[in-house]
Amino acid sequence: MRPGAAASRGGAGSRPAGEERTLTSVAAGDTYEGDDPRDLPRLWHVTLSVSGDEAPLKEVRRGLEQLAHDHPFLLTSRYANDHAEIRYWEEARDLHDAAAVALRLWGEHRQTAKLPPWEIVGLEVIDRETYHHRIAEGYGPLPATPVGVHPF
Repeated sequence: MRPGAAASRGGAGSRPAGEERTLTSVAAGDTYEGDDPRDLPRLWHVTLSVSGDEAPLKEVRRGLEQLAHDHPFLLTSRYANDHAEIRYWEEARDLHDAAAVALRLWGEHRQTAKLPPWEIVGLEVIDRETYHHRIAEGYGPLPATPVGVHPF
């Protein structure tokens, strides 16, 4: 464990064997009224990478801008004619929930935002402490500046 990191929020024995994990969606600012602090939502930094057949750059940019408009939590998107990367903060109970939401993002909004029919080829979900630790050490994803949709 790295210095200053919180202990694991679950792991072996945290729920009975075979018990299903239920996904929850937590809106920013919502409060949790449960008793178990492991179920409190926290922030996760998500990087979603997609790629596929070439598409016109103008259409890729427009689709990513529409996605950002529909979901203002998106921090930054970078794109080329055959791949894109979306970075944002997700509030979720645990990594599993944050990853599940991220894996649905592209497919669920492909039609409404008119995104290219690309597939997800990469996903990184890290907790806030790990993100800030990487930045402090000089490696990892740089802070998402400037915010918005930009070419690679």
